[in-house]
Amino acid sequence: MKIAVSSTGNTLDSPIDPRFGRCQFFVFVDPETMEFEAVENQAMMAAGGAGPQATQFITNQGAEAVITGNVGPNASSSLMAAGIKIYVGATGTVKETINRFKNGQLQEVGEATVGSHFGMGRGMGGGMGKGMGGGMGQGRGKP
Repeated sequence: MKIAVSSTGNTLDSPIDPRFGRCQFFVFVDPETMEFEAVENQAMMAAGGAGPQATQFITNQGAEAVITGNVGPNASSSLMAAGIKIYVGATGTVKETINRFKNGQLQEVGEATVGSHFGMGRGMGGGMGKGMGGGMGQGRGKP
């Protein structure tokens, strides 16, 4: 079995990335042998549809399951449509998480665990604030 784990780095000692579609790396692991391959997530910076794009990528890599912190509605729908099992609530390192998976300690889900756009505001420029007045001459300064 090949498992795609959302990660912030490219080793088994890398921390889990709690985001699926916008994680930095996918670490593909064979839980029996612990052989792995880490690949940068090309959907990370997508303007939209990161979950379905990430699903297509891991499907093409032959993953049968995903382990992550959370999945949004688009990602969960596309993963379920592809027949990929979804395990959430992952924390710690990739290696620790695979061990919890092997011990049956991860929760399999069949629906989204967060709302749309969960991963957008994490250093990705998702903020909308422009300060007081929004730069439109609305300030409260003296004339």
